[in-house]
Amino acid sequence: MAGAAGAAGRAVDVEQRRAATPPSPTRSSVPPLKFRLAGYPRKHNEGRIEVFYNEEWGTICDDDFTLANAQVLCRQLGFVGATGWAHSAKYGKGVGRIWLDNVNCAGNEKSIRDCKHRGWGNSDCSHEEDAGVICKDERIPGFKDSNVIETEQSHVEEVRLRAVVSGAQRRLPVTEGIVEVRYKDGWAQICDEGWDSKNSRVICGMMGFPTEKKVNRNFYKRLKRAARTRGRSTRPGRRLASKSQPKQKRREDLGSRKRLFAERQQLNYRLHSVSCTGTEVHISMCTFQFYRGNSSAACSTGMPAVVSCLPGPLFATGSAQKKKQRQQQQSQPRIRLKGGAKAGEGRVEVLKNNEWGTICDDRWNLLSASVVCRELGFGSAKEALTGARMGQGTGPIHLNEVQCLGTEKSLWSCPFKNITQEDCKHTEDAAVRCNIPYMGYENLIRLSGGRSRFEGRVEVAVGAAEGDEPRWGLVCGEGWGTLEAMVACRQLGLGFANHGLQETWYWDASNVTEMVLSGVKCAGHELSLNHCQHHGSSLNCRNTGTRFAAGVICSETASDLLLHAPLVQETAYIEDRPLHMLYCAAEENCLSSSARHANWPYGHRRLLRFSSQIHNNGRADFRPKAGRHSWVWHECHRHYHSMDIFTHYDILTPNGTKVAEGHKASFCLEDTECEEDVAKRYECANFGEQGITVGCWDLYRHDIDCQWIDITDVKPGNYILQVVINPNFEVAESDFTNNAMKCNCKYDGHRIWVHSCHIGDALSEEASKRFEQYPGQLNNQIS
Repeated sequence: MAGAAGAAGRAVDVEQRRAATPPSPTRSSVPPLKFRLAGYPRKHNEGRIEVFYNEEWGTICDDDFTLANAQVLCRQLGFVGATGWAHSAKYGKGVGRIWLDNVNCAGNEKSIRDCKHRGWGNSDCSHEEDAGVICKDERIPGFKDSNVIETEQSHVEEVRLRAVVSGAQRRLPVTEGIVEVRYKDGWAQICDEGWDSKNSRVICGMMGFPTEKKVNRNFYKRLKRAARTRGRSTRPGRRLASKSQPKQKRREDLGSRKRLFAERQQLNYRLHSVSCTGTEVHISMCTFQFYRGNSSAACSTGMPAVVSCLPGPLFATGSAQKKKQRQQQQSQPRIRLKGGAKAGEGRVEVLKNNEWGTICDDRWNLLSASVVCRELGFGSAKEALTGARMGQGTGPIHLNEVQCLGTEKSLWSCPFKNITQEDCKHTEDAAVRCNIPYMGYENLIRLSGGRSRFEGRVEVAVGAAEGDEPRWGLVCGEGWGTLEAMVACRQLGLGFANHGLQETWYWDASNVTEMVLSGVKCAGHELSLNHCQHHGSSLNCRNTGTRFAAGVICSETASDLLLHAPLVQETAYIEDRPLHMLYCAAEENCLSSSARHANWPYGHRRLLRFSSQIHNNGRADFRPKAGRHSWVWHECHRHYHSMDIFTHYDILTPNGTKVAEGHKASFCLEDTECEEDVAKRYECANFGEQGITVGCWDLYRHDIDCQWIDITDVKPGNYILQVVINPNFEVAESDFTNNAMKCNCKYDGHRIWVHSCHIGDALSEEASKRFEQYPGQLNNQIS
């Protein structure tokens, strides 16, 4: 029987739940509906929703689908409710009928029959619009799955690579081994008759690796012989030796390093005749056959399918692979991911004409997403995300309607359309989630004492690498901040960091009281705290009490602030401001230090003024770190400061030396303006809540006090104007690399020309070098 990709596992006779009440006359003749979750890749509580009606399985179209529909369907499946739903055949396309379309439930119905819809079998959809549901992972008490559709499992969901060389099972990632599929309560093998590199490519992609490599099949043939000769008294060493191998190789194979620890395991074949095209993101999309009944004589002419994969640069372990990684890093990539919480996910950005830009999500699919993932050194794509699900980008939108076949080495080899202004907006930025190798990092960290699983005191395991039982301990809170918390939350798989806590008042939920890690200093991109700098075994922590242990509060989403660079360029000018108008500014340290020695109130200060428009393009509101109880009232300006330092304004020489600096205390974070359909949420008036809503911006006009740099002492010359938002990482963001903005400027002692303003990571490396080596203007004609 062919293993169709969408075949499902278990179905539920939902009408049997009503057995406690007598059936109504109108329902007695109506056959009970059955439901099942199907598709790939998915967990047990999510999937494509399929309904058994009129003796035939079919799907439900996603037109007008809502969370209320998902609530009804999840309850019929035996879950207490729904947490979400999926459109556009996220779990793969079903087969057969599309039974329901334009379903409209209120959410409290007992059955999908009670909801409005177009009628059974009446649909104008294709299977590309099959709906899916994500149910809450909690069963209705007493609910029984009363109908198992097939005694034989007819789909493949969970796959693993099992290392078979002793010692290899402890090394992560596992890059080579026997391919096994989950079957009942155990694992089964695939017969390798007809197995080719395209099948291996699909498996490697699922395991998080960009490409496959040739495997030494002769080495694994001994598994077959070991299975045949099991029970005989032949010594394993003699059985494993092969006359065709050189003596040196034979001796090496006899050693423990090469011994197969799979020898004693019974082979249990489940699949055969697997045939993939190589572009599938999951083996369940390939064609294959199941062994039926007693499979003891299965795969008589073959052996278990074995796959070997090449890890991407981020997960390379050997010295040769790391050398290759360094070579790849030296040449700048033309594609990158931004705004994702985990490795292998983010908004897709491409480099064109020396400027980074985004991709429009029209026709964006798993094939194109997989090309991106593999090009970046990850596996195939888990999800092709649309609608700026990883936050909105900035700058140009370079590509539209990308249509990869899935075999391309680079996204740039795929057909695409160049963008026009009318085609797309940044609300349609495409993103990906890629398969990445299992590294086990999440097993070396945990949280304790928090009010939810997203917060708590950080506990780390030490000594696990040596093979000993890991010892759990605390992390010293000294120097612990947002960047360290970002790494901890990523390692935990809990998204972004909301706060990095240097003192924790959590309940002592575990008996862990010993500090085992101190001096942790992260850049923010690491996959594990062990990859950050730290003191190692020489612990150095002033306060070792549990109260001074590091803690985190994690969040699935985060804000992302960036400055509107063109506005700075358009509004920059010089003002000579009399000292008698600058008393408040001096009180708030908005002038250079030489102002203290000025002849107050006579004379003036020369100020470079400009407007700042700060956008929140992330997926969560930007809120000041401190609550309003700790905001400081400034009598002079009659307002509260919610953050000590919100932005740095600097004038730099081309080699990076500061010649003038200013800072903008965040006297008021509010929604000045918002995009269409976004409501303002924060305002400063009347001691209001402060922040910047997603899709809104905060405008500091050029005529506001302290919205300047004091350049009184700056000599004429060519400089770089730099503005950095949230410079001390006080508030967590999904991306800190876009927080700096730079401009070239020429100052002749009387006037200033500001040009080439751009976000710090918006240009290619080559263009950035040209910007920094800018020789300066010979006149005021700026081309």
